[in-house]
Amino acid sequence: MKRVAFQLKVRADKLEEYKEIHKNVWPEMLDAMRKAGWHNYSLFIREDGSLFGYFEAEESFTASLTALGKEEINNKWQAFMAPFFEGIGGAHADKSLIELEELFHLD
Repeated sequence: MKRVAFQLKVRADKLEEYKEIHKNVWPEMLDAMRKAGWHNYSLFIREDGSLFGYFEAEESFTASLTALGKEEINNKWQAFMAPFFEGIGGAHADKSLIELEELFHLD
């Protein structure tokens, strides 16, 4: 497994709604992520909307994103969530993710 991390920024006026939506992520979306090789996926958020994501990929960040991008439910989820993010110009978040370099890991 490859550990993967990324950052995004949630708009301040959408922060509480974003948190509520993630209490009940669509079951079809959860299934699609698992099918695409996303494991141990977590999101962490600060009060200012800074979002940190982490997951373990079966192969690679790119392979996981590519596989998820082939799932129709992902396209619907990304369109639904696009207005929540700053700095991506309304694009789908999964097209705007930049993998962070793993600098240190304590096992």
